[in-house]
Amino acid sequence: MIEAGKAYVTTNRLFVSGVRDLSQQCQGDSVISECLQRFGDSLQEMVNYHMILFDQAQRSVRQQLHNFVKEDVRKFKETKKQFDKVREDMELSLVRNAQAPRHRPHEVEEATGALTLTRKCFRHLALDYVLQINVLQAKKKFEILDSMLSFMHAQYSFFQQGYSLLHQLDPYMKKLAAELDQLVIDSAVEKRDMERKHAAIQQRTLLQDFSYDEPKVEFDVDAPSGVVMEGYLFKRASNAFKTWNRRWFSIQNSQLVYQKKLKDVLTVVVDDLRLCSVKPCEDIERRFCFEVVSPTKSCMLQADSEKLRQAWVQAVQASIASAYRESPDSCYSERLDRTASPSTSSIDSATDSRERSVKGESVLQRVQNVAGNSQCGDCGQLDPRWASINLGVLLCIECSGIHRSLGVHCSKVRSLTLDSWEPELLKLMCELGNSTMNQIYEAQCEGPGSRKPTASSPRQDKEAWIKDKYVEKKFLRKPPSAPAREAPRHWRVQKCQRHHSSPRAPAARRKVRLEPVLPSVAALSSAGAGERKFRRDSLFCPDELDSLFSYFDAGAAAAGPRKGAESEESSGEADGEAEAWGLADVRELHPGLLAHRAARTRDLPALAAALAHGAEVNWADTEDEGKTPLVQAVLGGSLIVCEFLLQNGADVNQKDSRGRAPLHHATLLGRTGQVCLFLKRGADQHALDHEQQDPLSIAVQEANADIVTLLRLARMAEEMREAEAPPGQPGALLGTSPTELQYRRCIQEFISLHLEES
Repeated sequence: MIEAGKAYVTTNRLFVSGVRDLSQQCQGDSVISECLQRFGDSLQEMVNYHMILFDQAQRSVRQQLHNFVKEDVRKFKETKKQFDKVREDMELSLVRNAQAPRHRPHEVEEATGALTLTRKCFRHLALDYVLQINVLQAKKKFEILDSMLSFMHAQYSFFQQGYSLLHQLDPYMKKLAAELDQLVIDSAVEKRDMERKHAAIQQRTLLQDFSYDEPKVEFDVDAPSGVVMEGYLFKRASNAFKTWNRRWFSIQNSQLVYQKKLKDVLTVVVDDLRLCSVKPCEDIERRFCFEVVSPTKSCMLQADSEKLRQAWVQAVQASIASAYRESPDSCYSERLDRTASPSTSSIDSATDSRERSVKGESVLQRVQNVAGNSQCGDCGQLDPRWASINLGVLLCIECSGIHRSLGVHCSKVRSLTLDSWEPELLKLMCELGNSTMNQIYEAQCEGPGSRKPTASSPRQDKEAWIKDKYVEKKFLRKPPSAPAREAPRHWRVQKCQRHHSSPRAPAARRKVRLEPVLPSVAALSSAGAGERKFRRDSLFCPDELDSLFSYFDAGAAAAGPRKGAESEESSGEADGEAEAWGLADVRELHPGLLAHRAARTRDLPALAAALAHGAEVNWADTEDEGKTPLVQAVLGGSLIVCEFLLQNGADVNQKDSRGRAPLHHATLLGRTGQVCLFLKRGADQHALDHEQQDPLSIAVQEANADIVTLLRLARMAEEMREAEAPPGQPGALLGTSPTELQYRRCIQEFISLHLEES
């Protein structure tokens, strides 16, 4: 305006017009609107008196508004850019956390840590962003008022010519000054309160762990809006690349739908939830996955955490049950009566579905016939249909959900009716049971606050009991504080000498091996007709592997009384050690040594008790060639004990002081069933011991045709996976290719040879 002095009058009128326009823009605030309106009217009459004072007044008005726009508003815009960038970083961290493979703990830990840091940074920056918004909105008021008031005071002080005109505004300006002071005070108080809240939230966030970062998710089947649950999930595409995309899913009106964006058209995944089933998936590379299966297709979904996955599974199950209650169709009711859980209410229209149901019922009946398994091991609910496979107990659906929340390092939950059960796992569940395990975990449950919940108890009571029982282990029998528990070596001198570990055993003894009766080729080939693809964690097709396992396990049991090298080295030695060890009190043994003893003597309850009392499942005994409990189980000859240790985290590839892993020992002793189990659990068959021998070379040296053929078939499977994998995707699943057919023929020839030899 100074530079445009030649057009002073015009410019001043434009300024007055701008003040009036600003008054119209601030109609929402009566104080600012009234102030600008009255000052604008007065200024319109004072246009001819502004020439002298204009420069000083312009500086007073322009400088404050310039600071507000150039500093405060610019700082706010920079914060907004940072906020947008951190938000994008959090989205990338979510994707990386979801993509972290299950079998790479370091990548999972790194992705989880990055996600935690990004979330905390996002929360802190969001708080700063909201704080600046509120401060800017509050500051806008008194900045404008202060500028205009300063301008008007300058007019009053220096323009004697306009005194008579400004005199009538003097009372109003005094009143406005008082209101401005109060506005400044109120703004300062509000800013201080917001800063205190900001600091308190930051302090609380620093003290909280990652569990706080997980959003609390709840579902309501009877929601008035019809939306039972909604949120983001990763969905695996049905194309050949199996890509994962993040979509907004919701359960509403008995349907499962999703949207790419919030305002996009809904895409229906499941048209009628009554026709589908849902189950968690633990056999794929990604974590927190669950599958929704309908009669026409299946949909693989992934949540952001285990808690979210459990919530989604329960929401789908509850929606299925609610849909049946709302539409009590006869055929649906009939199917619902056949299942105890809503998640099992799928249409049994095909023959394979009926066979699966019959198989599930047989598993349920066999496991429930074990002592104490007729009711839930934690709350007593009748007809439990869920199991903790590493603890060996049966659970109701509510207690199984609590067990899942403990994490797989504490309890691995599986359904007796929905999931497939391997023969070794089924035998393990039949060996343990609720009565046996409760004698261990509830040995001393007396005392205040330790009352066992019932089926009708609230969920929080059951959750507290289960955590005290399995996590805190408050009810275990307290071991005596004896010196033997600190340095338990008194039983070591009583062990029998082992000669089977030497590779230089006489040739006559090496050639003696079990020759069990084999199943027919037709039975094995028909067993693989249901599923034609390999699992990533297995070297064989599921049905073929289970058939082979059943054959080897049954053969080992049938050949137990035989008088050969293996019977001398396994059962005879184990019985001798069991008799020697029986001289010591079990309770006086160190948990680690007790685990070794129990694994060697096939005492599964004692082994479970040792692990409950804190025995390290991978503890290597330095005084016994660095052997682990899993190696002791191999020496003892129990395949079920090996399965129990593997389910509880035993390392299948841990070596002893001679460089031998459990697969080496099983091959050396001719334990075909254990070799099959270790290969199924991912044992490294290429590992070399200190004598530079791998399991295959040991099997050739021991002249064991069973194990030699089994190991060669396993290597063939590895070579096929590598050869038939697409570029950039190693280890692809095998389909019905010519190579796979050749592999199946090899297995049939393997069985035919043993039939002829029998």
